[in-house]
This record gives sequence, C-alpha cells and structure tokens, in this order.
Amino acid sequence: MNWETEIKEFKTFLKIENGLSDNSINAYITDLNKLTDFLKSNGYEDVKPEDIKLSHLKEMMQWISEKGISPRTQARIISGIKAFYKFLLIEEKIEKNPTALLQAPKIGRKLPEVLSIEEIDSIINSIDTKKPEGQRNKAILETLYSCGLRVSELIDLKISNLFFESGFIKIEGKGSKERLIPISTKAIKEINLYLSEYRRLLNIDPRDEDVLFLNRRGRKLSRVMIFTIIKNLVRELGLKKNISPHTFRHSFATHLIDGGANLRAVQEMLGHESIITTEIYTHLDKEYLKATMTQFHPRSG
Repeated sequence: MNWETEIKEFKTFLKIENGLSDNSINAYITDLNKLTDFLKSNGYEDVKPEDIKLSHLKEMMQWISEKGISPRTQARIISGIKAFYKFLLIEEKIEKNPTALLQAPKIGRKLPEVLSIEEIDSIINSIDTKKPEGQRNKAILETLYSCGLRVSELIDLKISNLFFESGFIKIEGKGSKERLIPISTKAIKEINLYLSEYRRLLNIDPRDEDVLFLNRRGRKLSRVMIFTIIKNLVRELGLKKNISPHTFRHSFATHLIDGGANLRAVQEMLGHESIITTEIYTHLDKEYLKATMTQFHPRSG
C-alpha cells in the first residue's frame, strides 16, 4: 500500500459510502495529511499505511502539540485518522487497527454564542430596506433565524423547495439528506417582498434561476457574502459579541428549547445526526445563570 492511493480510495469511500459533502471530505483529508506530514518531517518516509504503530501516532500527537495546535483541533485530527484506519479495516487491507488505543486530548464543551430575541430584532430592524439589497438581506436574516439553517443550506435554498401554503421549506443538508422545516409567517412575508421588489428586477444567470437568494449580478450568493452582510450590520450597531451566520442557528435552537420545545423535534429541524449534538443547547441557560451569579452575587468572590 502507499499513502496516495489509499487516501484517494478513502475519499471515494467517504463520498459514495458515507455520502459526505466535498467540504467534509476535504476536512478529513486535511487531518489525515497531518500524519503524512509528520512522517516526512521526522524520518519516517518509508513507513506505509499498514506499517503505522501506536508509537508513531503518539509521537505525531506530541509533534502537533508542540506546534501549538489546540486540543480541540488535535481531537479532530485523531478522529480523521481513526476514520481512515476504520476504512482500511472494512476493506480488509489491515488486520489490526493501530488507532484503537489512541486517545484524544480532553476538551471542554464549547458553548456557542447566543443572541437574545431583542438583539436579533435590533440587527434585523437596522437593515435599510431603501437600499437595493436591503430587503434581500432582511429576508436572509429572517430565514436564518426562523429556520435555523446552516449557511450552506441558506445559499443553496431553492424557490422550488418553498412550500409557503403549507408553511414549510425543504432543505438538502449534510450528506444530501433532505428535511422539511417549518418557516415563520414573518420570514415568508420578507421573502415574498424580496421576490417582488428585488429579485424579479435582476438579470438572472440561467444556472441559478431556481436559487432563492442572489447577488446583484443574478448569481448565487457565496458563504463569504453572508458573513460579510452580518459582520457589517453588527459593526454598525456596535454589538461586541462574535456574531456569524451560525449564531442565528444557535439562537434559533436555544430559544426553542428555552420555550419548552421537544429536544427530538429540535434535532430534526437542525438536521443533527445525533441528539448529543442538540443537547448542548440545554446547557446554555444554566451557563448564563451561573455566569450571572458569579458576576453579581456578593458571595461569589
């Protein structure tokens, strides 16, 4: 076996067997490349995939740790390497998994930034709809918050997948898995205004005729553009929080759970494969209460 061939076959496996997106596959390969970089940099050029031992992996983890890579990123790298060797086992190219006893560094659960309802309202209400892209941007933020979308799902949202009469939109999420998400009457109103006041006036590229949110050239918006829209609004308002498109998704989930929503229902709407991922939002309110007590209680010092 050689690394180049096996990594190429691993990519095919991730795409066809696991149905992963190109972004997810590239993340796995980037993590796996850390192992091959380590081998080349430390005199192990002749070590093939089947020759890797636990001692190599432990030495590699020490190597990347000394480079200042965070424990969270180290854990992700280990996850990528484990997935590769699981693939080699499935394909019966190895008989023993060298990663079986490899442990990831302990990391604390990182709680996402969350906006209050008032903060979300202030951001959306600050949009100047008299500007050409104003109504589009308002519809974008209402959709992000109303439906809890990932930014990739937002920019890929199709007009043919809007079912406003039923109050739902259809999303193609990670791994090309489709799900239906309820959409608020407020978001529907803003999208309809955008369609009638801005989008219909564009010279739309034939390739993007079914894409909902477009730029002034009639093309699909980029991920970077969504980040830029939000960054500019937040800067103008003077908000000090680190706010991104994902912040609206986190806020959507947190506000639902704080309001008493069923965790399984929220998991379904977010498109989380595991409910463990969704459970992080049940901790947010407790963390807020703890921080409040630490800051204000006279006995907390």
